[in-house]
Amino acid sequence: MIRKIGLIGRTYRHINRYREIITVLFTHGFGDLITNSQIEKYLDFGKKFIPNKKIEKITSLSRWERIRIVLEELGPTFIKFGQIMSNRPDILPEPLLIELEKLQDSVPPMPNEEAEKMIEQELGKPISELFKKFDTNPIASASIAQVYRAELFSGEKVAVKVQRTGIQKIIETDLEIMFHLSLLMEKHITEMQILNPVETVKEFERSIRKEIDFNIEASHIERFGRNFQTDLSIYIPEVYKDHSTKKILTMEFIEGIKVSNLKALRKAENDPLLIAGQGCDLILKQIFEHGFFHADPHPGNIVILKDNITCFLDFGMMGTLLPKHQDYLGNIIVGVVNKDSKKITETLLRLTGTYNIENRDQLEYRVSELINQYAYIPLKEIKVGEFLNKLFRMLIDFKLRLPSDFYLLSKALITIEGVGTKLDPDFDMVAHIEPFAKNLLKKQMDPVKLAKDLYSSMAEFRLLFKDFPFEIREIIRQIKTGKLKVEFEHKGLEPMLIKHDQISNRIAFAIVLAALIIGSSLIVLSKIPPLWQGIPLIGIVGFVGAGIMGFWLLLSILKHGNF
Repeated sequence: MIRKIGLIGRTYRHINRYREIITVLFTHGFGDLITNSQIEKYLDFGKKFIPNKKIEKITSLSRWERIRIVLEELGPTFIKFGQIMSNRPDILPEPLLIELEKLQDSVPPMPNEEAEKMIEQELGKPISELFKKFDTNPIASASIAQVYRAELFSGEKVAVKVQRTGIQKIIETDLEIMFHLSLLMEKHITEMQILNPVETVKEFERSIRKEIDFNIEASHIERFGRNFQTDLSIYIPEVYKDHSTKKILTMEFIEGIKVSNLKALRKAENDPLLIAGQGCDLILKQIFEHGFFHADPHPGNIVILKDNITCFLDFGMMGTLLPKHQDYLGNIIVGVVNKDSKKITETLLRLTGTYNIENRDQLEYRVSELINQYAYIPLKEIKVGEFLNKLFRMLIDFKLRLPSDFYLLSKALITIEGVGTKLDPDFDMVAHIEPFAKNLLKKQMDPVKLAKDLYSSMAEFRLLFKDFPFEIREIIRQIKTGKLKVEFEHKGLEPMLIKHDQISNRIAFAIVLAALIIGSSLIVLSKIPPLWQGIPLIGIVGFVGAGIMGFWLLLSILKHGNF
């Protein structure tokens, strides 16, 4: 992976993709983004690479709508980037989040010949030897993979997820370009530094690499199944490992009713009210008990089987909460119920890894204000996911950042609340979530858990006291021998140093220019031969050179807008 500014500029291997990305940005009115990032300075292609004329499309669409359109036109990598960023209310404005949620990655299916070739290459056998039946018409087609229905020789109906040919190469190329552009934007566009684009692209890279490895999704399904193996209200599809690889995922084909299809549910004698409460409890169990939850429980990913049994589909996007993060979440929920702003503030600071901030009282005041907005609203009308979203967004003002999975958590809660409300107009999320949070806090005070925590702390103290004398002796030894070093790191000086270099270069340039003019004048006055029209040629050359240098300096000043 390319990790250095300018390195891409020394190769032409991505020139067409670069040109395509930049042209799309210009077309939809984002030419200023490219111009301000000064990409021409770092690409050997130079200014010829950037369109000479503005080709921005005049449109009545909002900036947020145009961003969505740009991502859709740029293809799978950028669509996935937008979909993942739709879960980040901490760094993106709400209107943009709404647009990103509309992103669709449905695309025309790849030719069946390519899909079959991929299956045979990955599994090492012809289709006819792998499946008793294989339907060549895909039942779903997305930007990264498409799904086929098939039947194994043992009689099981399966869904075969096949990765698109060449998708990994496309993603690798786009990641390189995205990383390069993010570096330039962070360096040259001050407003972008707040969004931390480089770190954002790194986080996206980790996410999409997981998504294109179907072995990871298979392990997600198996882990999910182990967590709910004794729960009869949920059904987990089986994964067929013998027919699965990194690029092929074969799992049990599930025939059920989409959770949002109320008419079909009632016709099948399922109970929408029971399904709403049961489905909500299943998500809360994933969050509070297992710390491993389905991060995208929208209606398309949930089907209902006979006897109100819930089945989740598509395990590509999962969230994980560490045990301590589960505890913090429980503290926040109970703090909201008890209207305890101090408890919530302390929990948020622990959650963000920040224990001392100057404006702590202001943060607590803002938390209290938010709680009071919900103080007189009936509990069943409180939208838990919406509240958490507002709470997490508020942290931006205090430059506090949560673990990324917490944003997936709030998105999952918002989604499941919407599903629950559609199934049951009187759906009460707080009534379902409060027992889980209180049970979690009760577990924190469990004598066995407290004893384990105490034992763990004592073991840490033992190691600390054991190493302490040695560390002190080492520090004293370094002081005696004069080897103790104290290092200072200066941050934020790079722009100033660059500006100083520019000023120094211009001063030196001006001194040389002045010396050239003065020297040429002296030569002209001294009449040193050879002469032309009675004027020394050397003096004429000096004046011409000085004129060219002066004109060059003037152009440079005008170009950068410095007068």
